[in-house]
Amino acid sequence: MTQWTATAVAVGSLAVALWCLVGVLRHRPVQPAQFAGMAVVELLVLAHVGYGVAYLLRGDRPASLVTFIGYLVAFAVILPLGAALAWLEPTRWGSVVAMSACLVDPVLVLRIHQVWSGVG
Repeated sequence: MTQWTATAVAVGSLAVALWCLVGVLRHRPVQPAQFAGMAVVELLVLAHVGYGVAYLLRGDRPASLVTFIGYLVAFAVILPLGAALAWLEPTRWGSVVAMSACLVDPVLVLRIHQVWSGVG
């Protein structure tokens, strides 16, 4: 798996989560610029998922294929689902939902790499 996309996703996702935390503390809903930040992180996520699929198509296999595919699917959908739920909740709790979705991404990056390498 590629390290640059993993790092970009983790750093970008944590930055957007921190940005959403500011909204939570200020009792504000998610702002359009924060949704744009989430969209940029999702593009990085899709690039990382694309690399994972490319490695699978090339013939490389992780220690647990089913778990790896499950993590890739969850990784691809968690941020859009969080953004949709945050959009539906135009209060500070929408910011909490968006922040939570952003905090899941670095964990999924770590788990994907652990499963790929056979560590976890």
